[in-house]
Amino acid sequence: MLRIPLNGSSEQLTSLRALQQAFAQVCNALAPLVQESRCWNRVTLHHLAYKLLREKFPAMGSQMVCNAIYSVSRTSRLVYQHPASPFNLTRLGDKPLPLLRFTDTCPVYFDRHTLSVKAGQLSMYTLDGRIRFHLALQPGDEASFHEKKLREIVLSRTAADGFELSFLFLMPGEGEEVPLAAEQDLGEIPEYVMVEEAT
Repeated sequence: MLRIPLNGSSEQLTSLRALQQAFAQVCNALAPLVQESRCWNRVTLHHLAYKLLREKFPAMGSQMVCNAIYSVSRTSRLVYQHPASPFNLTRLGDKPLPLLRFTDTCPVYFDRHTLSVKAGQLSMYTLDGRIRFHLALQPGDEASFHEKKLREIVLSRTAADGFELSFLFLMPGEGEEVPLAAEQDLGEIPEYVMVEEAT
């Protein structure tokens, strides 16, 4: 994994905060469907919800809606399937699934359509159009972008209220799906999601 801090202007950081907040809204619009249907398979969720989400959030690009669906699928998998999660399906039994609520500081997932790195320049999607950052990459890091396949690109808020990007590259022989153990070592619920138990 490669982590890169984003040192942008105040306007750029404001754009990233707005995107993060909008991304959380899309995730929160999808979470009740997961709760009701007990389905968090990414492909099935896409078929169930993509059109509705695009209509409800026209300002959000089509690919970012896909990335929000991925985020909800990934987080649901962790909350409902990880053996150490207190909300694991085997513990819940026939009880209704709890509802996931994503905070305004939840990670934002990108892909090759919404973020690109070329010659030390990073270009990324926001609600205000694409913004660009200069990246001071080491030669080995630069080579990773050309030689390895990206599995995930995640924008996260830092403790100092800034932002950083994490690039997770596939290792040789690895599949696209992130193993549950790799997502969260102890099955802890991420700080950016609240779990509301059904009454």
